[in-house]
Amino acid sequence: MPIIHSTRHERMKYGDIKLYAGTACPELALRISTHMGIALCDRDIITFPNDNLFVKLHSSVRGQDCYVIQTTSAPVHRNLMELLILLQTLRLDSAARITAVVPYLCYARSDKKDQPRIPITARLVADMIEVAGADRYMTLDLHAGQIQGFFSIPGDVLSAFYNIVDYFKAKRSSLKNPVVVTADLGFAKKGRNYAVALDAPLAFIEKRRLSNDARAQALTLIGECQDRDVIIVDDEVDTGGSIVQAVNLVKERGARDVYVSFIHPVLSANAAERLSVLPVNEFVTTDTVPIGPEKLKLFGGRLTTLSIAPLLGEVIARANAGRSVGELFNE
Repeated sequence: MPIIHSTRHERMKYGDIKLYAGTACPELALRISTHMGIALCDRDIITFPNDNLFVKLHSSVRGQDCYVIQTTSAPVHRNLMELLILLQTLRLDSAARITAVVPYLCYARSDKKDQPRIPITARLVADMIEVAGADRYMTLDLHAGQIQGFFSIPGDVLSAFYNIVDYFKAKRSSLKNPVVVTADLGFAKKGRNYAVALDAPLAFIEKRRLSNDARAQALTLIGECQDRDVIIVDDEVDTGGSIVQAVNLVKERGARDVYVSFIHPVLSANAAERLSVLPVNEFVTTDTVPIGPEKLKLFGGRLTTLSIAPLLGEVIARANAGRSVGELFNE
């Protein structure tokens, strides 16, 4: 009788959906669970006195289709290790398929060697996720598209673009001659998609380094915003420096009301403080990264957070059923 060499996927049949969550984004995980009508599975995540992590599942996942929901924002290394240990725990318990659901992927800016003697850490993170046991991954709005190529496993790279566009479409009639402005030229291509969807012109902030230091200065606005409402768009706000420069520049150029939209609210260091004092009517973001109550309070009701839970919940359901994800976006 011949020996049949089958792959792991061929040997196993995907079973029921099992949702697991780390400690990085419990509110988002609960929203996904509620949207899908599937309870989060119980697990223990314990920190030992030596700062080592321990994970234990409360029930078997043998033959099941498992999804680990864990964003990798600050504290980055704890959240990343939680994700990796959860993935390995599921694999060792013989899950049929394991998907890492990572709304915000850490180290995404370290995607190339643009200086001598530096790492490509985004590739390292992709390798670790795969080695830990993930068969698939899901994430949103990667800083650079080429990061998809760092993974050898299949995945769904989604976007909150539609969430944000739909929100501003609902406000479109109340905006005066709106113009979409990108915070830098690197976001120009994606900014064009916002402008087309909102039927608005596009303008760009040009930034250039004037000296050999870490700061880039916004020098000029390519486009017109005089007596117009401005929607500044970006993918991620970390320290907030680019947004501060962009808001100040469009105001100097005669902008009326200013709206700032970004997908990943990393808001490290004093970014929330810097943004909260800007002459901005409204900040619009998503829940890929949780925002603490202290930071929320600084915005005084001017921060709108759109949930990506329905999107992730629908994609998880489609992945389990073997249905097209592109159909969601008419692709």
